[in-house]
Amino acid sequence: MRKLIFIFVILLVFAGNSYAADLVVFSGAGLIKPMEEMRKNFEKQNNIQVDIHYGSSGEIFGMLAAGQPCDVLIPGAAKYTDDALKNGWVIKETIHNLVLHVPVIAVPKGNPADIRGFEDLARPGIKVAIGDPKAPAIGRVAKKMLTKAGLWEKVQPNIEVYAPTVNQLLIYVALKQVDAAVIWGDLTAWAEGKGKLEVIPIETKYNMIKTIPTAVCSKTAHMEKAMAFNAYVASKQGGQIWQNWGFKPCEE
Repeated sequence: MRKLIFIFVILLVFAGNSYAADLVVFSGAGLIKPMEEMRKNFEKQNNIQVDIHYGSSGEIFGMLAAGQPCDVLIPGAAKYTDDALKNGWVIKETIHNLVLHVPVIAVPKGNPADIRGFEDLARPGIKVAIGDPKAPAIGRVAKKMLTKAGLWEKVQPNIEVYAPTVNQLLIYVALKQVDAAVIWGDLTAWAEGKGKLEVIPIETKYNMIKTIPTAVCSKTAHMEKAMAFNAYVASKQGGQIWQNWGFKPCEE
């Protein structure tokens, strides 16, 4: 009984914390580095608390679909914002394209498996990691690119893991648990992978570069604050933070 009471109290504490925020943001997990820097800046400048829930793009989209409170949506690809707009969950006029997500092949330092391009992912014995096509945006994109290259069926036997987030793909490569993974190029600037991996560009004819957008949710209970945060992440100051973390401007 005491254990049940303790758990109940803990749940109440966490529930209380979740509702204490002045603003709730749903963000793709691969955006955590720049988002955390911008969150801290925004909180300091505006004296408010911002709660950012990080997850795969599929997860945060599902949460929005389930009606969970959200003021600003920033997924890892525009498809999710487009679908949210079709359902009336975000305000069209507030959608801003922020930066680009460029897919690359990441390999451990020294490239021990001698990966040179997509075709090498299908070689016998190569251990590959990709995102779950139903979860992070990079998983869906990786499957589409491999299918476009006519390699999806050939690569599947080599896939060691379908990761729920792109962040985990970075770790698999850095720890040399796989020979290659399809990730976003901006993640290679993270400290977790610095000096531990190399980047193999994906051939232009196969690559599918994505745009990261931000938008205010139509059911926000904090319209003024949501609009301000939405504008901040798309501002010149926000843009510099994105670029500092390896993201490319949309103009490129």
